[in-house]
Amino acid sequence: MAAVSEHLELRAGRLAVDLAPAIGGSIARFQIDGIDVMRPLSDASRKAGNVLGVASFPMIPFANRIGGNAFEFEGQRYEFAANNPPEIYHVHGTAWHRPWTAEQAGKASAVLSLEVADPSSYSYRAEQRFTLTDAGLELVTRVTNTGERTMPFGFGHHPWFDRDADTTVQFRARTFHLNEPEGMIGQRITLPPDVSFDTTQPLPRYWRCSDYGGWDGSATVSFPSRGAGITMKGDAPYRHVMFYADPALNVFCVEPQTNASGAFNRPEGFGDAEDGVIVLAPGESTEGTLRFEPFRI
Repeated sequence: MAAVSEHLELRAGRLAVDLAPAIGGSIARFQIDGIDVMRPLSDASRKAGNVLGVASFPMIPFANRIGGNAFEFEGQRYEFAANNPPEIYHVHGTAWHRPWTAEQAGKASAVLSLEVADPSSYSYRAEQRFTLTDAGLELVTRVTNTGERTMPFGFGHHPWFDRDADTTVQFRARTFHLNEPEGMIGQRITLPPDVSFDTTQPLPRYWRCSDYGGWDGSATVSFPSRGAGITMKGDAPYRHVMFYADPALNVFCVEPQTNASGAFNRPEGFGDAEDGVIVLAPGESTEGTLRFEPFRI
């Protein structure tokens, strides 16, 4: 019988993935040979149900922030409450603060689902299908518009990584969005070389919270002192990577997502295809696949 589960364990060869369906449908831990390749959920955060303490959580029905906590679409205005204090914005959608249902659970696979019904904005069904093999974790995210209105959608995943002194990051992109006040992401420009990760780079010495567009679908995070790393691969819908690193914190994020941060309230509206917004009529669905491939160094 489908039920909300506190904890699921997937195992395949050298790989171990723990899921926390009750805490935002999240990945709680990801290891290769007992080495963490994402920041693990601590006992204290698990007890508190702290989704900001997980290894990775889903962002649905859009990824990252909405400027002004509102947007207009097809003549209708939609407003959202701030949901991550002390931030002033609604961020990451409505799926990460809700418990998910474990519809299927096996030794190396699981299906988590979520039903949201909100007549004032988004009504949808979301599924996450996890399959662990010796090579890595495949995560298929599927979102269906169950509401009565055509709506703009997006989705992504929000991994957290512990910061080591020798951590490196590499991914290719074509564009870069300039930052605006209060953490918003604004104008798109050609990717400046000084902020590029086209070649392997250490974590920046300065604060960074940036959207990279035209992502080529592969991002690698390496932890040489641990002797391990992880490559994340996204299929065609995943056009963007959100990169967050604050030197004052011992964590950082590399977030594959379909839509650009801030894409749901641009001055020009929803006309820019590069923003990656997916429009779904009632009953329509969209899906994308991420592959997480840990490795030893």
